[in-house]
Amino acid sequence: MSGINTIVDVKDLRVRFPIHGGIMLHKVAEVKAVDGVSFHMDKGETLGLVGESGCGKTTVGRAIINVLRAINPETEIDGEIWLRANGQMVEVSRLRKKQMRPYRPYVQMIFQDPYSSLNPRMTIGQIIEDPLKLHTTMTKSERMDRVAWLLDKVGMSGEQSRRYPHEFSGGQRQRVGIARALATNPRLIIADEPVSALDVSIRAQVINLMQDLQNEFGLTYLFIAHDLSVVEHIADRIAVMYLGNIVEVAKSRQVYHSPRHPYSVALLSAVPLPDPKHAGKTQRIILKGDVPTPIAKPSGCGFRTRCPIARPDCAINIPVLTDKGDGQMVACPYV
Repeated sequence: MSGINTIVDVKDLRVRFPIHGGIMLHKVAEVKAVDGVSFHMDKGETLGLVGESGCGKTTVGRAIINVLRAINPETEIDGEIWLRANGQMVEVSRLRKKQMRPYRPYVQMIFQDPYSSLNPRMTIGQIIEDPLKLHTTMTKSERMDRVAWLLDKVGMSGEQSRRYPHEFSGGQRQRVGIARALATNPRLIIADEPVSALDVSIRAQVINLMQDLQNEFGLTYLFIAHDLSVVEHIADRIAVMYLGNIVEVAKSRQVYHSPRHPYSVALLSAVPLPDPKHAGKTQRIILKGDVPTPIAKPSGCGFRTRCPIARPDCAINIPVLTDKGDGQMVACPYV
């Protein structure tokens, strides 16, 4: 339930990408990338959005920042996305490019690949300055001061602003991406697998940096990832996605120590344990079959074709998130 501290409120979000075929390129099918997702986030919170590749995590993030139609104008989006801007909630899912511009400073994105998300022809100073040119009335000298300040905040120096992205390591480039996201004083940051392309030794540094910045500026993070061991250390709550739906939402400790949905249980069983003394105590759950295609989802529960506790009526009824106790929401009537 959204309230006065709510930063974003997503209600029954559905995203479909049309598939065209035939001589006249008519619409012959559609990919149901997101199929009825609802959640909200409060100020200063980190929500981890996890699941297998292709489950719709990144599409949810891109829908919130309203760039899906810019990528594919024929994208069909239903539902509502409410974003807090200027002290009030604004429904942004149907806004066009010019209509969305006043609200862009309030929500920014950190991209997965620090190598391709930075323009190689621009210095890192120009990259960080770009949002300030678009969304503020700062003078050139004020923008330069802001760039130097942001670089300092992410553990770099102002002198480095004249250098180009190829002169930095992957971890440093991701710090530049974080500085760019912070430039406009956003309320919400969508972090789309921000450490998956980095060396393991660098990941902890970037995660710690993000947590420090969150504490300092009161940021709200939607942290998208498939690496559950990373999400455990930064997320307050975790939402588990499967085939375009959220199947479980709960506090981080609940999901990690007592998952309820069969898919969450299987997903957690695949997380490797660093302590060899305990590695053999957790039995790995191997799900049968392959992940169904989002072009032709199974009827009823999308997970039923691989679920170890599926029953006949799972093919008929679409399960809804239900509180199983202590705020642990699970989309399965039989857990």
